[in-house]
Amino acid sequence: MERAPRISFTSLGCPKALVDSERIITRLRAEGYELARKHDGADIVIVNTCGFLDSAKQESLGAIGEAMAENGKVIVTGCMGAEPEQIEAAYPGVLSITGPQQYESVLEAVHRALPPVHNPHLDLVPPQGVKLTPRHYAYLKISEGCNNRCSFCIIPKLRGDLVSRPANDVLREAERLVSAGVKELLVISQDTSAYGVDIKYADSPWKDRQVRAKFFDLAKELGELGAWVRLQYVYPYPHVDEVIGLMTEGKILPYLDIPFQHASPDVLRAMKRPAAQEKTLARIQKWREECPDLTLRSTFIVGFPGETDSDFAYLLDWLEEAEIDRLGCFKYEPVAGAASNAIGSAVPDEIKQERWNALMARQQKISARRLKRNVGTRQQIIVDEVGPTVAKGRSKADAPQIDGAVYLSSRRPLKVGEIVTAKIERADQYDLHGSVAGF
Repeated sequence: MERAPRISFTSLGCPKALVDSERIITRLRAEGYELARKHDGADIVIVNTCGFLDSAKQESLGAIGEAMAENGKVIVTGCMGAEPEQIEAAYPGVLSITGPQQYESVLEAVHRALPPVHNPHLDLVPPQGVKLTPRHYAYLKISEGCNNRCSFCIIPKLRGDLVSRPANDVLREAERLVSAGVKELLVISQDTSAYGVDIKYADSPWKDRQVRAKFFDLAKELGELGAWVRLQYVYPYPHVDEVIGLMTEGKILPYLDIPFQHASPDVLRAMKRPAAQEKTLARIQKWREECPDLTLRSTFIVGFPGETDSDFAYLLDWLEEAEIDRLGCFKYEPVAGAASNAIGSAVPDEIKQERWNALMARQQKISARRLKRNVGTRQQIIVDEVGPTVAKGRSKADAPQIDGAVYLSSRRPLKVGEIVTAKIERADQYDLHGSVAGF
């Protein structure tokens, strides 16, 4: 029997790109292609690139170069593929270059270079598709693109305007994932709280009812599936207040990932950030009164063009008052094609670095203070890794790979994907430590 063609895959960038990779791989596996672990053992390599920042582009070009050196037959897709000139200049020998979400074009390029060998007895794909995350959690992408025009961002240029999936389509995928053993659904898109605005929040039939394509309605339905539901990339529009009630009821996790990016009104205006952020502190206080367990994660940019010492001082004071639990911080990088490049008064690199250091030092103290409150509590922990003496997991306050971890000792062997009750015994700046108290 003829050997199945083998494909090696490199996926770079954000969870949204990872979902694109999963879709491509699922389609290829359904057509009988096999996945190879190494480039040099494959017939062809696909590289899914990131093109958001110059540093990400350099990483993407490095990954393409590695694939070319180890294999020579390379198909490039993803965000950097939307502007192919740089890739073509560096690697004129790549087989094809396509932009993000262009699954059909990627498949056509694979078919041209490596026709499938179909075997109906072997070409079986699990109903939930092929996942690149561990079996117990999955990213659930509810829309593509973005309607916002933040001055530092070229995502709408790369991925287009907002295109929301019908609610029943998302719920069908979520139900399939949960029935296949997924314990945690991470809801993602470019702007999760804008979900459905492009399709006028259209109803679609689900089970015995109609469900609107609306942020609250979708979160409520996902909360009925019996898995942890974590909301990521949420802009603080007024209707976000509604989902706090679902968290209080235990329907979805008490966790919001809101990329505030800054706090100074002048910098936010220059960034052209959507949603009124002036009243954010009052809203955060109200959310925490309603749901005391709420964890807030956010990202910030320091050194944005025109950011003054007083803007930065304002941000530090704001952080102290907001008490953001989890924080990622980036030093501003100009991105080719971004409107912010035209804003004058660039912040020197050494000042960017100083501000980054100061913000992270301040956040470390806030994080340590917030985490200390957990000592002595009992919490549900999802187990991600199992070691000989200690297991590594996450509480409801931790998203995978970006937040902290909970290190657990246990009198019995634990399994990856298991959710256990743990007593928290100690906290440091970013992580918790405890022991399994119940099963």
